[in-house]
Amino acid sequence: MKVLILGAGNVGKAIAWDLSDEFEVHVADMDAGRLKEVAEFADTIRLDASRFDKVVETMRGFELAIDALPGKFGLLMVKAAIKSGTDLVDVSFMPENPMEMSEDAEKAQVTVIFDAGFAPGLSHILMGRIWNELDDMKEGYIYVGGLPKEPRPPLYYRLTWSPRDLIEEYTRPARVIRNGEVRAVDPLSEIRTVEIEGFTFEAFPSDGLRSMLESVMVERLEEWTLRWPGHLERMKVLKELGFLKEEHVGKTLEVIRPLMTYDSPDFTILKVVGREEGRELSYSLHDEEKEFTSMARVTGFTASAVARLVAENSCIFGVIPPEILGMRIDTFERIIRELKDRGITIRSRESKTNT
Repeated sequence: MKVLILGAGNVGKAIAWDLSDEFEVHVADMDAGRLKEVAEFADTIRLDASRFDKVVETMRGFELAIDALPGKFGLLMVKAAIKSGTDLVDVSFMPENPMEMSEDAEKAQVTVIFDAGFAPGLSHILMGRIWNELDDMKEGYIYVGGLPKEPRPPLYYRLTWSPRDLIEEYTRPARVIRNGEVRAVDPLSEIRTVEIEGFTFEAFPSDGLRSMLESVMVERLEEWTLRWPGHLERMKVLKELGFLKEEHVGKTLEVIRPLMTYDSPDFTILKVVGREEGRELSYSLHDEEKEFTSMARVTGFTASAVARLVAENSCIFGVIPPEILGMRIDTFERIIRELKDRGITIRSRESKTNT
């Protein structure tokens, strides 16, 4: 099967590497330097993702595409996949709701699985399994972070993914479920300290629940993103001064991007918790940088596991949220097994709680 990967950044490169032994992999990007880095294990295509007709024309030569571009291109890639008749796995973290395209995808007999990366993605798959295993889930929490092992001042963060998408985490209202209702909160208005895996982090509510706001109906459901202490207060000041506004963010990144670009191994932490009366289930992982950054590993290898399911026609036509793959025991176990084979182990825990 011919597979097209859109985007040759850290995540796209990891996906291409992981799929290259099984599929004829082609990677498309505008950056010649990035394409050169993947040429060892994939064919390359110069492609401007903003040119819709050109993207459609390119997709028509492939049975499956994987979108590893920044979120601003996400919905465009979904539309291109439907028009070209190409199945799509998406990790772009697009701001729009791709579920609105589900009927069009069904008519075109196309499968689109969106948010198929780390968080959203693996976090949804794990929450979907918890939702299925608990009898009457009341609340759920996701704690997730991708962090440098050796954080440097003044921002105590290292870039391992799209810098614009990082900034959007701090500016996009975070949707959560509280008292059974969907609410939007300012992501930097509720900074708290949390202890996970023996580490002390700052945490803020982030807009990663997305499709689960409708598919997992509980009294309380929240995602909290983790940072080293000190980072969030600095980003909060930048936001309050207006430096994270769309018209200024380009200039802001010119200044702060070099402060978050340095050599330090990264690691990822994820803990997904679900509770019902008297019972708690959780899944967790702690991954270290190896052949790729840890963020590229957990995002890219989750996406490639989902891509294999789509390639085998294991999913129906339409636009499918990732938690559905967790609710199905066969697809859940397949994804967890493939991650374990790549050194990413998911640990499960069940405990009793006070009623």
